[in-house]
Amino acid sequence: MGRLTTILKHLWLDEADTARAVPPALLKRLAQRVKASEQQHSGEIRICVEAALPWSYLRRLGHDCPMRELARQRAVMMFGKLRVWDTADNNGVLIYLLLAEHAIEIVADRGIADHVSQAYWQAIVARMALAFRAGRYEDGLTEALEETSAVLMQHYAVGRDDGKGKPNPNELPDGPMLL
Repeated sequence: MGRLTTILKHLWLDEADTARAVPPALLKRLAQRVKASEQQHSGEIRICVEAALPWSYLRRLGHDCPMRELARQRAVMMFGKLRVWDTADNNGVLIYLLLAEHAIEIVADRGIADHVSQAYWQAIVARMALAFRAGRYEDGLTEALEETSAVLMQHYAVGRDDGKGKPNPNELPDGPMLL
């Protein structure tokens, strides 16, 4: 697809497309799943679904900056903007979907990245992509949440004897962010 076609696709899509992809009932179920997950570990999980990249990203599209790199840059920026990095144990994880490009990115904070390889996250992304291609969006997101929860429970389980006796506050909103 040409650069102009790609840009037009991104300019055409908006929050209404995101709302159609993730309707209110699914938003509610995902928020409940994130909340249930976070009661088992001290990590924080955020989901961000964006219809299209803003112009500030699109204008960099070209041979020197491919779409895959732009999607990753946007995910990292949303990781910061949504304050996923701002958790006590540096164990936040962002699951980012860019609908216009069918791009999926997972960004993990340094605390969990010390325990989990990038290959693990890429395997989750690959399974999500398969589910999405089959039209199973909720299944793909749910599976990603379950796998992310499992790794967070392995390294940051609530109730483990860490000698600190810390409570497990909910540091970030549980509901997905739709843009």
